[in-house]
Amino acid sequence: MLVTNLAILVLAGFVGYAVISKVPNTLHTPLMSGTNAIHGIVVLGGIILLVNGLADGALNKLLLVIAVAFGTINVVGGFLVTDRMLEMFKAKPKADAGDDA
Repeated sequence: MLVTNLAILVLAGFVGYAVISKVPNTLHTPLMSGTNAIHGIVVLGGIILLVNGLADGALNKLLLVIAVAFGTINVVGGFLVTDRMLEMFKAKPKADAGDDA
């Protein structure tokens, strides 16, 4: 069972690398900000497990708290990157020509 899980993890890593390496640079930031926002599912799932007491043992609870913390950081970072990216597309205020006199 452990060998199968490790093999799946390694293969998923190779497939992920192959897929990400084919993404052009212009699409990388929008895709990453979207996937960071998806970590909200991790945060929600971790909170549900912690609140309902479905995590048995101190190690499981510690790992859930760490997952919720890192997921929250990723969600906030994703929204900050998206906000910064959208700021680039806003129109710049034009300077008045009559102020030079």
